[in-house]
Amino acid sequence: MMKFPFVFLGVLLAGNPAVQAVTMDEAYSVLKPAEATRSEVRNPSGIQGRVLTGYQGWFRTPGDGSGMGFYHYRNGRKFEPGSCTIDIWPDLTGFDEDEKFDTPFKHKDGSTAQVFSSMNPKTVNRHFRWMKDYGIDGAFVQRFALVGAKEYRSYEHLKSDNQKLMNCRKAANANGRCYALMYDLSGLKDDDFERLARDWKNLRSKMKLGTDPNDRAYLRQNGKPLVAIWGVGFDDDRGYSLAKAEDFVRLLKDNPDWGGCSIMLGVPFGWREQERDATKDENLHRVLKLADIISPWSVGRYNRVDFKDGKHVGNLVKDRKWCEENEIDYLPVIYPGFSWHNMKGDKLDSIPRKGGRFYWDQFVAVRAAGIATAYVAMFDEVDEATAIFKVSNNPPVGGGSRFLDNEGLPSDHFLKLSKKGGELLRGEVLSK
Repeated sequence: MMKFPFVFLGVLLAGNPAVQAVTMDEAYSVLKPAEATRSEVRNPSGIQGRVLTGYQGWFRTPGDGSGMGFYHYRNGRKFEPGSCTIDIWPDLTGFDEDEKFDTPFKHKDGSTAQVFSSMNPKTVNRHFRWMKDYGIDGAFVQRFALVGAKEYRSYEHLKSDNQKLMNCRKAANANGRCYALMYDLSGLKDDDFERLARDWKNLRSKMKLGTDPNDRAYLRQNGKPLVAIWGVGFDDDRGYSLAKAEDFVRLLKDNPDWGGCSIMLGVPFGWREQERDATKDENLHRVLKLADIISPWSVGRYNRVDFKDGKHVGNLVKDRKWCEENEIDYLPVIYPGFSWHNMKGDKLDSIPRKGGRFYWDQFVAVRAAGIATAYVAMFDEVDEATAIFKVSNNPPVGGGSRFLDNEGLPSDHFLKLSKKGGELLRGEVLSK
């Protein structure tokens, strides 16, 4: 099964020679403190009873101002029939014309297929409004830690990622949702952590991330702004050490100038017994005990929930009890299905959605394990077909690219299930 949650280096580092170089100072110049807001959220605190989701926000298009082309849609340098990375197609019904971007793909009727850009503040606001409409409490905004590294030809990726974060902050405040930053460490080397610390300091000093009194949507845990760090403790030949990850955790927690944060650690599925995808390093549990929240990555680790043998629920219970014994909150990850055929060449629909049954069963299992919260992976991830947002039943055809549809279900089917799942976790409805 897959080792990483997101699309990585082959796509990420595919440069765009048409892009004019952006300097590091220019990339960070877009960061500003929040404007005064009338957010419905008032210092949101704690994850209990919440359904939270991961928001990639990394999709780019020609004409969106980023200069990055069809970023995270294209395979290598091309986004055209026979060359793409996405396995499901977003449903743009109801989107305004300035949110829709033409592609080389065609629908069955010959019409031009269109996609969205995460650079458009209107689209990001639309996504957060969907979260509001369907009872999703907020999002962990993904920040790929390699952004800004020396492998990049310029800092356009960093600039656009900073703009994305600003868009998400504004949208969260406008729609009464909470949000928090999630650093994904994948792809880093030990030498990158000094740069990563500088990035964090820029976010705190220029954006006032987590400390801005006008930003009432930033999620807090144990009275402190929450930052998630994904990728601690995996046994998959990562280029960074557990010790470097620990140093970064301590910077965010304890540094007198830049610390003061609560920490969520995204960890391997086999973290507790240090098996399967987890490192055998004897220091792992000591480092994990620095966390305020532990969230094991489950995507691709199972393809069904068997209630008869009790193993799935039993594993959740054991994870929860370990966390309770160590005074740490536990945030299980659930996902609707998985496929990366167009990106990796693997089987299309490798973990089927089964009309939502697989997704719903995970909510039921979490509830049965005595857990009242969940992290939904992911909101907008069309690359790996884990997106829960509105999905098209009319994807493009022809040219060698194959796409999943939404099985004839309404495009918002998984958003509706997410709302019901939250009600189930909070004991407001019964499982059925």
